[in-house]
Amino acid sequence: MTILEATPIEQANPQAAASRVTKPPGLTERLAVASARRPKRTIAIWGLVILVALVLVTTSLKGLTSNAYVVGGTPSKTAEALYSQVIGSQAAGRTPTDVIVVSSASATVADASFRSYVARLIAEVRTDPGISSVVTNLGAGSKLVSSDHRAALIELRAASDADIKPVVKAVQAASGDGGFSAAITGDHVVGNDFTTQSSKDLAHGEIGFGLPVALIVLVLVFGALVAGLMPLLLGILSIIVGLGVAAVFAREFTLSIFIVNMMTAMGLALGIDYSLFVISRFREERARGLDKEAAIRRMGATASRAVLFSGSTFVVALLGLFLVRTNVLRSLAAGAVIVGAVSVVAALTLLPAVLSLMGDRVNSFRLPIVGRNIGATSASGSHIWRAFIERVLRRPVISLVLAGGVMLLAAAPVLGLHIGQSGVSTLPNSLPSKQGYVAVQRLFPNQNPYRVEIVANGASGTDRADLTKLQATLATETTFGSGAIQASSNGKLLALTVPIKGAPVSNVDVAAVRNLRTTLIPAAYAGSGSSVYVGGTTAETADYFSTVSSPTLFVLLFVLGLSFVVLMLAFRSLVIAAVSILLNLLSVGAAYGLLTLVFLHGIGAGIFGFHQQAAIDAWVPLFLFAVLFALSMDYQVFLMTRIKERYDETGSTREAAISGVASTAKIITGAALIIIAVFSGFARGQLVMFQQMGFGVAVALLLDATLIRTVILPSALTLLGERSWYLPRWLKWLPHLEIESAEIPAAIAPASASVTSA
Repeated sequence: MTILEATPIEQANPQAAASRVTKPPGLTERLAVASARRPKRTIAIWGLVILVALVLVTTSLKGLTSNAYVVGGTPSKTAEALYSQVIGSQAAGRTPTDVIVVSSASATVADASFRSYVARLIAEVRTDPGISSVVTNLGAGSKLVSSDHRAALIELRAASDADIKPVVKAVQAASGDGGFSAAITGDHVVGNDFTTQSSKDLAHGEIGFGLPVALIVLVLVFGALVAGLMPLLLGILSIIVGLGVAAVFAREFTLSIFIVNMMTAMGLALGIDYSLFVISRFREERARGLDKEAAIRRMGATASRAVLFSGSTFVVALLGLFLVRTNVLRSLAAGAVIVGAVSVVAALTLLPAVLSLMGDRVNSFRLPIVGRNIGATSASGSHIWRAFIERVLRRPVISLVLAGGVMLLAAAPVLGLHIGQSGVSTLPNSLPSKQGYVAVQRLFPNQNPYRVEIVANGASGTDRADLTKLQATLATETTFGSGAIQASSNGKLLALTVPIKGAPVSNVDVAAVRNLRTTLIPAAYAGSGSSVYVGGTTAETADYFSTVSSPTLFVLLFVLGLSFVVLMLAFRSLVIAAVSILLNLLSVGAAYGLLTLVFLHGIGAGIFGFHQQAAIDAWVPLFLFAVLFALSMDYQVFLMTRIKERYDETGSTREAAISGVASTAKIITGAALIIIAVFSGFARGQLVMFQQMGFGVAVALLLDATLIRTVILPSALTLLGERSWYLPRWLKWLPHLEIESAEIPAAIAPASASVTSA
């Protein structure tokens, strides 16, 4: 038989060398071989899948919402249901969702010109079938007239964000006519603007910026145009198929509109990364002398298996986000999971088929300088990277302290991080909802379409007195306006409707509602057996914040625990698992700290085109944690697999760290730069929450791929030495979750390889 020349470790254990030949092929190897042997059929199947996905996207990807809400019951939803009983179903159907503000520099609401302008605008708005109610009152003392009598509000109720679009156009067309100004804002106007802006950001950022930069990085990494284009094309195909799958789920579940942005970014990032790893391994095996079929088989046994492992870990880590009962986080997690799974399947099947057809033509159209070494082999990896790592490890303690100090310094501002929600006030000034919001705040500081609804389900005869007492208390509060009390038809329910000043989703207003629930209501209803609920937009926001933050500990434990167990099984080491977790936490902490520094303190915000904000959007920190852990696991698995492979050959942890980092640094850095480019597209957009998310991912991966992977990790492993691979005896029974197959089947070993015949 023919076997590979034994490594030093295997010379002491001949069974280890023999096992490299006799092990049966794994799933990924079998998939690669099957796809490569029938490439046209594989590509045809994928073509059919893409065609079906395109049909689903164009016909079924509908009903996406821009609203952020809690899935399941909340106190504010209970209040909303009870409030509808108080005012009656017909009145509830007329509750305004949006408002138009009309103003004039010279005319008052009593002038005929003002009334005529308002009448014409109302007549045009009522022609829209999606508008079920239009109300105004220009009489003396009306709450819909400003204190200077030069502005008035028109309240209207729209059925959906789409139904408000004709109204927005009508208001914009009417503004300026006859010296009158008109602006519009409210729930559906804001929702429509968020949807519109997210589409613009997608085209301008992820596609207009991320795609070209990713292509440039790929071409530089591969040194050839064709090789650089292949991962990009597979990323795009993963997005199309993923959106098709999402369209199926959209028929049964209400998904956030932002799932499209997330799937585009993650599809590009993961699809390109996985393809980058697989194609690089194929070219590496061809350079070693394996023929095309053997290289694909070896690629399937190594890089494809690592992709399956990394992708599975990515998917499972993001499943933890489904513990959070909010539609935004669940939609973003679902989008990432779907496109991540599709990217893995494409890398395991479609890519081997394409490589089987193309062979070495994947290296076509080489670049003059970076492409001249394609096909050259190097046992020690990149000489430049190796020289750098050797210099770092001459003084591992100093390298570890300096790099670790930079990371801790970046993480330090995290102590000042606090969450909030991006509302209309964070939108660009050019959007209609922001213009309308500014007009309402200026002309009607005590009046806006967002009110607090307090409902008492009475159990005593003092309910009205208690609610009247609460009404008087709120009248003295700076955040609330003058309220009105209503009773249900059977007299069992009482409701107090109070306007709330400022931005309804701001931390100030949310704090006021929380104080209302925990302090003011208990004080007013002391000794009463009544149940009192608080509803309205601000109360919904408060419930949203609580829903996002309450399961945080469970999500952290889920992701950290899963990552630790998987890494321990993969590398048979408690120390490697613990070090990996600590390094990932370090990169996440740095991302949080820099987010706080830039967005909350405004330091450097102008450099990136950001504006200082009052809070980090509530879902961003938790989502960042899960995504960064999942993405970091990709790089950690890819790097540690090579380090472990080299350690098994040499028995030296220091040499394994040098060789492993040197041989993977170019690929890991290129992969990280691609994800940084894609998520920088988010940061270039106008939606603050995606600016924060994109910036957080980009800076964390930049630090992860540079300081952590090339300085901190090799320094730590060198200092730990043999202790890096420590596994207690009482855990020896654990199964070995092998990521990359170490064997090259004898049947495909090339003649040029170092072999011994027997």
